[in-house]
Amino acid sequence: MLEQLRAEAAADGEFQGLLGSHRSRPHAPSPSSSTPEPAAAQAFLREHPRPRASAVGVLEPAADPVGAPGVAELLADYAAGRRDPREVVAAAVAAAGPDGPAPTAFWNLTPGAHEAAAESARRFAAGTARALEGVPFGVKDVVDVAGALVTCGSHLTGDRRADTDATVVARLRAAGAIPVVMTATTEFACGSPLNARYGAAQNPWRAGRWTGGSSTGSAAGVAARVLPFALGTDTGGSVRVPSSLCGITGLKPTYGLVPRTGVAALSWTLDHVGPMARSAVDLAHLLTVMAGPDGVDPTAPPTPPDLTPGVVAGAGALPGRRVGRVRGWFEQRCDATVIAAVDRTVQTLRAAGAVVVDVELPAAGNWYADGLIILSGELTATQEGHLSDAAHLELFDAGTRKRLGRGAAASAADYLRALRGRAQAQRDLAAVMDEAAVEFLVTPAVGTTAPHLQDLTADVDDERVPLQEIVPRNTSPFNVTGFPAMVLPAGTGRDELPVAVQFIARPYADAALLGLGVGLQEVSRYHLAAPPTAPPTAPPTAPPTAPPVVGTVVAG
Repeated sequence: MLEQLRAEAAADGEFQGLLGSHRSRPHAPSPSSSTPEPAAAQAFLREHPRPRASAVGVLEPAADPVGAPGVAELLADYAAGRRDPREVVAAAVAAAGPDGPAPTAFWNLTPGAHEAAAESARRFAAGTARALEGVPFGVKDVVDVAGALVTCGSHLTGDRRADTDATVVARLRAAGAIPVVMTATTEFACGSPLNARYGAAQNPWRAGRWTGGSSTGSAAGVAARVLPFALGTDTGGSVRVPSSLCGITGLKPTYGLVPRTGVAALSWTLDHVGPMARSAVDLAHLLTVMAGPDGVDPTAPPTPPDLTPGVVAGAGALPGRRVGRVRGWFEQRCDATVIAAVDRTVQTLRAAGAVVVDVELPAAGNWYADGLIILSGELTATQEGHLSDAAHLELFDAGTRKRLGRGAAASAADYLRALRGRAQAQRDLAAVMDEAAVEFLVTPAVGTTAPHLQDLTADVDDERVPLQEIVPRNTSPFNVTGFPAMVLPAGTGRDELPVAVQFIARPYADAALLGLGVGLQEVSRYHLAAPPTAPPTAPPTAPPTAPPVVGTVVAG
């Protein structure tokens, strides 16, 4: 079967061109030590200094204009007795059904949500509420929730039910949050938008447009005001891309900061788990619960930074912050309306007292290639058990199969060259930030608005191009480096659909990154925009069903 996949990859002109270019850039041969070895990338992150908080503040939530509160606003409402967790969870469960505002975003309900809501109500009455008490959330269908059907969006998984919670779900549950539904994903977080088992997730802003992937349902569910937050995974942009295209706020934390235990692996080297919510304020309430080592995930740093909401609030002042606007690669394949959104963001930052300077990352295209080779090779390794069976191979959707062929075609030398490139990319990125004396970088998040599902194309000015040329281009380089990256809504672009900007910080400066987001959203207010759907006020209905619909490759 591997030979069959390699033959298919030989006809993949895009990949063959990228692979040929990658092979034309060999690292210095031994005994030279001018290029780091693969293990240096993990050492770079492990040994990177943890920032110290310089101030502490209080996070203030903004009221949702359509009356569907986010995390922080919901917690305030609960504490004041304005809402009841039992009613909120029942409304979320109902809205996740086939008659809700985003029916293609949800696949299967999770067990025990109503019982957990009743416990939350008791805790509020008794004065023993926990940090996220009674907040319902969705879980991308690659993350285990005990007793739930977790399929990774694939026919190959059958009706698999998870035995235990993933670490991140267990932590959120221990803080009082309530998982209510498994959300849509592309197959194994890397397949086609047209999922072969469940069908495509539609963008709540416009029928016939895609959400972006692979955390498709998590983004749509939060944007449609069904859920205050949801979990996603990000291997090439899969938290940030759908957050951008659906008009919500998403964070890819520093690599390893949130354990991946209980999350289906796509690429061990690039996989991140991250939260998706309405605002940076909401993300701050979530990350402090999610982060830290669990004794199982070997990539988790033993000493995480201080991520408490007060520290995030203390980092929210914009005057004097230094930001590098990255030109070149990141702005070359972007619709003019996306560039205009970056311009507006820069103007807002400067008006608030921040300093913005232009910088270049000339090797970003190489980092992108490194990431694609690493992801493809590690995907093929994770699915190796299926690749000796022709019947199993035929069950993969077209997008996943294309990636598997790329992984089979890349050699061990190609893979190790990419891993060495990862370590070099970290050094180069840190050096650029040092030279420019900036704390953050800003880029367009995605160079287009929501792609067309009919032909899997995206709009760049007056051209329709294959969506894969655009969608992961600006996000995947920061999976390679492992630096934290966040997307913030930045208004609307072509066809009045959402666009976003991406901010990047140094390793473990996640609190500062969120603080920047809090400060910017206080003045920009773009995160308060909602799609033309109603908040979840419908009465309870039957659990959501997912009729199989047989369906380009999408970054994980």
